[in-house]
Formats: sequence, structure tokens, C-alpha cells
Amino acid sequence: MADPAHQTPDGVDEQLPEATLMSHLLELRSRLLKAVGSVLAVFLVLVPFSERVFEVIAKPLMSQLPQGATMIATEVASPFLTPFKATFYVAILLAMPLVIYQIWAFVAPGLYRREKRIAVPILVSSVVLFFVGVTFAYLVVFPIMFGFFAQTAPAGVQVMTDINKYMDFVLVLFIAFGLAFEVPVATVILVLMGIVSPESLARNRQYVFLGCFVVGMLLTPPDVFSQTLLAIPMYLLYEAGIIMARVLGRRAGAPQVSKPAA
Repeated sequence: MADPAHQTPDGVDEQLPEATLMSHLLELRSRLLKAVGSVLAVFLVLVPFSERVFEVIAKPLMSQLPQGATMIATEVASPFLTPFKATFYVAILLAMPLVIYQIWAFVAPGLYRREKRIAVPILVSSVVLFFVGVTFAYLVVFPIMFGFFAQTAPAGVQVMTDINKYMDFVLVLFIAFGLAFEVPVATVILVLMGIVSPESLARNRQYVFLGCFVVGMLLTPPDVFSQTLLAIPMYLLYEAGIIMARVLGRRAGAPQVSKPAA
């Protein structure tokens, strides 16, 4: 008797196409080239606007600096290279949906129809949540954080940030907030794989709440505002992930972790 997980809803066995190792390697190379090509294509389109791209990224800091203060370049090539580096990072971000699609196109033939129905919303939501996290950092966290730094500078100290150091700093925060907003996706995957249950996640929410602040302390600058602005959304997304896991778990018939006997 065939495994029910490998049957279509009408009870017909679903057969996956077979391929040789060489065909898999050729397909992987093709998908990687297309993914890299999409990033390069977006980068080439943005290159003429590299200075404008950097101005947009630097706006949260520049708007908080005292009147007459500017950013500085302490390295010879920084004024030329930093805008291009910023443009390249933005190109990767904008091309991420295309890169994710190439990964999906490579993996999808090896998945059953039921697995695809679960994987597609997870992939889409992961991309959307990453962009939401980056946008939240840019629009909410950066103005508060940089305003706090500018106001707490000691008397007689003029805030003049190096453009290259600034780019490295905001890149780390973009990645941190983008990954932090993936909490619901990670929660759903753990539940669907049967590693944990929604009930056990709900019982341990107090530890997760504390852990969110620890993560915020490690990933953000040492000020209470940015730490809180990372920790609170992480915890709320954790709660949202529990709700999503319960709904998707029932629809997909995911294995549930048995509760311990009382």
C-alpha cells in the first residue's frame, strides 16, 4: 500500500520525476547563474543612481545630526566605493524574490504536491517578513536610535560619522531586523516538522519573552530604545507564529508532539 503522503487527494499515487546526478548539477549551475545574473542586472540598473541610493540610506542619520554637521570619509577610496557598496547591497535586497524563485524552481521538482502547498506560503511569507523587518528598521528604529546617539554626545564633541563605518553598521541592523521578523516562519516550520507543538510554545512564552530582549541586547547598539524596538516585535511575531502554526498544522495534518501524561 502506498504511503498516503505520496498520494493525490483522489487517492492516485504521485510519482516524482527521476534525474541523474549530472542533470541535477547542470540544473543547479543554471539556477545559480540566473540568481547571480538577476542581482547583477538590478545592480547595473541602480549604478547610475548610486549617490542617490546612499543619500536615502544615510537620511535617518543625517536628519538627526546637528545643523551644519556632516558625515566624513577617513579612507582615500571611501567617497567613491561606499555608494557602490550601498547600491550592491540594495540590489541584493531588491533581487531577493528572484533569487528565492530560482531556489524554489530547483527544489520544487523533488517535492510532492502536498509539500508544495505548504512550502509556497512559507517561502512567500519569509520574503515578505524580511522586507517588513528591513523597512521597520529604516523607518522606525533608525530615527529613534540615531536621534538618541546625537543627543547624548558629550559637550564639545561633534558627531561626524565615517560613511564606510555607517554602511557596515546599518547593514548589520538590516540583517538583524530582517532575520528577527522571520520568527513566525521558523515557528511554523518547527511545528510542521513535529519538533515542537503549539501548546509547548505557548507554555514557554515567558522564556521566549526574556530571550527576545537578550537577542535585542546582542544584535542592537547598547541603548534601551533599539533593544526594545527589536524585542517587542519579535515576541509579537512569536505569538503570531503560534497562531499560524495551529491553523496550518490542522490544514496540513502535521504530526503533533504528544503532551506528557499528567
